[in-house]
Amino acid sequence: MAERKLIPTGIFTLLLLICASSFQLLRASDDADDAIFYESFDENFEGRWIVSQKEEYNGVWKHEKSEGHDDYGLLVSEKARKYAIVKELKEPVTLKDESVVLQFETRLQNGLECGGAYLKYLRPQEAGWKSKEFDNESPYSIMFGPDKCGATNKVHFIFKHKNPKTGEYVEHHLKYPPSVPSDKLTHVYTAILKPDNELRILIDGEEKKKANFLSSEDFEPALIPPKTIPDPDDNKPEDWDERAKIPDPNAVKPDDWDEDAPMEILDEEAEKPEGWLDDEPEEIDDPEATKPEDWDDEEDGEWEAPKIDNPKCDSAPGCGEWKRPMKRNPAYKGKWHAPLIDNPAYKGIWKPRDIPNPDYFELEKPDFEPIAAIGIEIWTMQDGILFDNILIAKDDKVAASYRETTWKPKFAIEKEKQKEEEDSEAGSSGLADFQKKVFDLLYKIADIPFLSDYKLKIHDLIEKGEKQPNLTIGILVSVIVVFLTIFFKLIFGGKKKPARVEKPSPAPKESKANQSGDENEENKEKEETSTAAPRRRTRRD
Repeated sequence: MAERKLIPTGIFTLLLLICASSFQLLRASDDADDAIFYESFDENFEGRWIVSQKEEYNGVWKHEKSEGHDDYGLLVSEKARKYAIVKELKEPVTLKDESVVLQFETRLQNGLECGGAYLKYLRPQEAGWKSKEFDNESPYSIMFGPDKCGATNKVHFIFKHKNPKTGEYVEHHLKYPPSVPSDKLTHVYTAILKPDNELRILIDGEEKKKANFLSSEDFEPALIPPKTIPDPDDNKPEDWDERAKIPDPNAVKPDDWDEDAPMEILDEEAEKPEGWLDDEPEEIDDPEATKPEDWDDEEDGEWEAPKIDNPKCDSAPGCGEWKRPMKRNPAYKGKWHAPLIDNPAYKGIWKPRDIPNPDYFELEKPDFEPIAAIGIEIWTMQDGILFDNILIAKDDKVAASYRETTWKPKFAIEKEKQKEEEDSEAGSSGLADFQKKVFDLLYKIADIPFLSDYKLKIHDLIEKGEKQPNLTIGILVSVIVVFLTIFFKLIFGGKKKPARVEKPSPAPKESKANQSGDENEENKEKEETSTAAPRRRTRRD
């Protein structure tokens, strides 16, 4: 028998890699086939998306990169504007009998205080709209995405449904929708519509809301109307009494019931506390207040010192005229009312009778209108809103694969940058706390008595430091140097030797009277010098 030849290990490994790569390519091809629509905005939107030509929509759309990335998107470039732009699909997307996934990314680069960042999935133009005239009245099938202003903070999901009985389209709003993320990162919003009437809302791939299109607990108003409604023509009978209790018609006010008695009376038993200062006012003029130098009596009127609490009243039970306190009147009863009794004519709270609802219909699943275009029609006070990677797919796995490749890498970079900024802010906050403590300490140093002559200069330094925090250390050092200089000067440099006064040689022709005068002057100088030194010692002590 011929010997069996073995495949070398290297070649076998290479074959496995080729097979795996082929599988990924086939899988990617399948995903591409399942992506009904995809817009990456890698290319300029002009010529492919149509900007509304209506005058009120004057906001300028731009093809810009997301901050910190090379990835392009559709940018809201101006504040306080209305924006409208639409993209027609090659073929309408039917929302029946199979799953449909709606997904897009948006980044609120400057935050969102008041405005929308949602998409409208529009009905075919046979419904009565044109791309160049796209506005808020253009009929849509689904509206989905973030909206925030004032008390509103939600990720909308609204669908319009035609009542088969009346032919009218009714908006049905998702109850208790998830909130909009409050940061400035890229977020991806996903709505998964299942053929079993289930709706799932995902933010960044995480499920935030699950609902059923037919449930009255999930949508307002409910998709299926109630079977009965109150009869609009039914009226409450005139003799219908809704009062459960009535005043007792046989009750009589007691003879001793005084309706005029006051609630409070003077306490006749009260006595003035001992030590009460009758002649002292509760407030006096501030003795330390002085009339401002720029006060003009003619323009400002006669100046009066501000009032302060009389300090004499602090140690006394009270000041001024003593008055008896009030107390509750034991005879007070208030206005008399007859007691309540059960109403013999009571029939309960009236409500109209129920009748069959002429608009009622039964439905096994929603009859969604097809999607023929995707539009963005918003009014916003913020700029910097970036839309990207708009996707319509048949399978949520396809949407998940797009999230992994388009959204997740960007989000990871932005999250890391956000963390670095937060750490930096935390460090800045710690430095600010340190600076505040330093300035508080310097203000206390400036209040030390022996620095009183330098207080204003120290305050000037501190104020400069508060305006320019980078000077904090230098100012701290300066104040400490001033403090130590003055301190050591007081300790070691305060004692001064008396000036030596040398007796001048007497002139030969001067008289004894002059010599006597010189001696007197010398003695006087010695006395002044001898008395000056102790005063300096006393001041140092």
